[in-house]
Amino acid sequence: MKMKWDMDPKQDRFDPKDFSKVMKAVVTSGNGGYDKLECRVVNLPTLEPGEVLLQVLAAGVNNTEINTRIGWYSSSITTGTEDAATAEAQQATKKADGGWNETTPFPFIQGTDCCGRIVAVAPGGDKNTIGSRVLVRACMRRSGFGSMDNIWMGSDFDGAFAQFVKVPAKETFAVDCDWSDAELGTIPCAYGTAENMLHRGKVCRGEHVLVTGASGGVGSAVLQLAKRRGATVTAIAAKAKMEQVLALGADRVIDRDKDIVGTLGENSVDVVIDNVAGPVFGGLLKALKTGGRYVSSGAIGGPLVTLDMRTFYLKDLTLIGCTAWDEPIFSNLISYIEGNEFRPLVAKIFPLERIADAQREFLEKKHVGNFVLIPPGP
Repeated sequence: MKMKWDMDPKQDRFDPKDFSKVMKAVVTSGNGGYDKLECRVVNLPTLEPGEVLLQVLAAGVNNTEINTRIGWYSSSITTGTEDAATAEAQQATKKADGGWNETTPFPFIQGTDCCGRIVAVAPGGDKNTIGSRVLVRACMRRSGFGSMDNIWMGSDFDGAFAQFVKVPAKETFAVDCDWSDAELGTIPCAYGTAENMLHRGKVCRGEHVLVTGASGGVGSAVLQLAKRRGATVTAIAAKAKMEQVLALGADRVIDRDKDIVGTLGENSVDVVIDNVAGPVFGGLLKALKTGGRYVSSGAIGGPLVTLDMRTFYLKDLTLIGCTAWDEPIFSNLISYIEGNEFRPLVAKIFPLERIADAQREFLEKKHVGNFVLIPPGP
């Protein structure tokens, strides 16, 4: 269902007749259900030194936007994303610790993924970049790469669920390829997160990698990028999606309802890349070889897990948490794209005003790949 674009009642700094100074955006007004996603006409962003203005061409849909809206990052929530979203829709409560860095800055514009075109630069900026189609590095190290301090577009400040977005010029990466805007719109969060996990996990040719949630945006990206590194990939997915996951390049696919250790055996994989967690966590560690690495950047199946410390220390395992992207990650992705080393899977495209429909369907987890939102033209 499309939502109506309403004039933001709090915006009193512009003449409503002058629509060259305004834009359409989905504003998330607070923690809660889909009613917190409000289509508004708001002020166009004002550029500060070092920033550029992008016309948003495509914006991906990710778990992180839903998690932020429902306050899932709060320690008070102990269930997976889907269950938490249902509960939050029934009873919305503001979560003071619902953001992963600081309190979420409601009301604000979400949208972590952005494929856009530079349409303006701040005074002193490089005007030669105007017209470039770019991807935005959504995870930004504001204190430099010597610090793990990081902020995310669309979670810590206004993002891409709008006709326009302003970002630091240094966080934009021009990309020269024949991909569609929608294909590029799937890249930043899912593929950046996937590449960062593989990089941190030091996945290399010939290793056996086990990927959970392999039909989702991040999981399918991990699968593709691990194969690009020359790894053997065993993927875990729902039975109905197994053929599609095989078609993405998995060497083997296991039904997610099967017992992992009973199917693979103990001490069978070098690396586990897991964004599911929940009840399967213990079995994943048992499947790792001695000296294996477990890497995670999410917990859609549930954030609380049971860890047998004996499995952890007797097998000399390494557990690696990933949020902040390392410096080479985004440049590497751009080079992979321009070298046509993989192709993302766009599961479905929605107009921006159907964001609630997109997120509902996203949570049903019947798709393989990524959902993308397309804002209305200016």
